[in-house]
Amino acid sequence: MIAADTSSLIAYFAGAAGSDVEHIEVALAAGELALPPVVVTELASDPEAGSALEERLAGVRLLEPMAGYWIRAGQSRRRVLAHGFKAKVADALVAQACVDHDVALVTRDRDFRHFATHCGLRLT
Repeated sequence: MIAADTSSLIAYFAGAAGSDVEHIEVALAAGELALPPVVVTELASDPEAGSALEERLAGVRLLEPMAGYWIRAGQSRRRVLAHGFKAKVADALVAQACVDHDVALVTRDRDFRHFATHCGLRLT
């Protein structure tokens, strides 16, 4: 099981090349792709997204928030910020969902490396 971030999913849907896109293709084919809910929200909020996107994501597993998720996400963000790095709220939510479910994240967004270094996020 792996999770995908919005940046890699956008690349995948656009037909871009890259190891992240390959990971997504393999995971989708095997039924092993999971998405943090905030990623679904980001994708669905795109004005050009429509029913085709919703159909493609219909069978993808969600990494549902666990008890204490919101506090842990805030603590993780605080940890990254305390080291002087950028940490968007949405990134903290994505990272925490992956940490809670012990799922590695596929992403093109280099900001997640700080969550890997300081918060236990696994990246592929």
